[in-house]
Amino acid sequence: MTLPRPLVDAHFHVYTQDMPLADGAWHHPGEDASVARCLDMLDRFGVTLGVVSAASLYGTYNDYVLYALQQHPRLRATLMPDLGWDITQLSAYHAAGFRGVRFLWRPRETRPDIDSEPYRRLLRRCADLGWHVHLTDRPHRIDGTIRAIENAGCDVVLDHLALIDTEAGVNDPGFRAALAAVERGRTWVKLSGGFRFLQPGLADAAARDLVAAAGWERMVWGSDWPFAGFEDRVSYESTLHDLARWVPDPAMQAAVTAHTPVKFFFT
Repeated sequence: MTLPRPLVDAHFHVYTQDMPLADGAWHHPGEDASVARCLDMLDRFGVTLGVVSAASLYGTYNDYVLYALQQHPRLRATLMPDLGWDITQLSAYHAAGFRGVRFLWRPRETRPDIDSEPYRRLLRRCADLGWHVHLTDRPHRIDGTIRAIENAGCDVVLDHLALIDTEAGVNDPGFRAALAAVERGRTWVKLSGGFRFLQPGLADAAARDLVAAAGWERMVWGSDWPFAGFEDRVSYESTLHDLARWVPDPAMQAAVTAHTPVKFFFT
């Protein structure tokens, strides 16, 4: 397998077992995913730049990711926000290399009120900083969530092929809404996490439709290392094989793995 170099991995995590887990954390990691271990993995596979995804397991404890950014200029990151932070706090995070906030709302039965004053204030500050919203939500409400974020002036980055994992698959209105959002020009999607889909073959089908709609300018690739919940079933190499299968065209691979993520996260 030959992929373009350099590579940008736009979705992975770093954490250690002694970090404080958030209440209700869905997974308790069995080993550290340390910064040193992560960078060794990236180097081994020719990954030059990387974007650390905020791990919902640790809530608003962003300290370890902040440490990683301070030590390694090749990294950028998203964070789990506290609605009480003011622009001074967010500006300091921006200077350190954070480029967005993560709303991981798919596990929630109800979505927070994104039209409430605290969220409107946060989204305005994100827009002022040029930050994006890194989003995962449920199929029946993802359209409304994306539109609310767009209306607030922010770009959207959807996790894991939009992760609309239903029997309707690519015909689900939520997935079609994600494609429509990409077409509107303010939504990007990560080619990542195919192993998280329960419906057989759906990840490949979703990747096919997303690449057809947005492969050159609205797609980035991510490994989702260390594959939380799937640590013993997924390897870094297998995620690169997924990428090569989803994006067989070398020129488009170069866009997805380098040009687009560099422009989005590092400029």
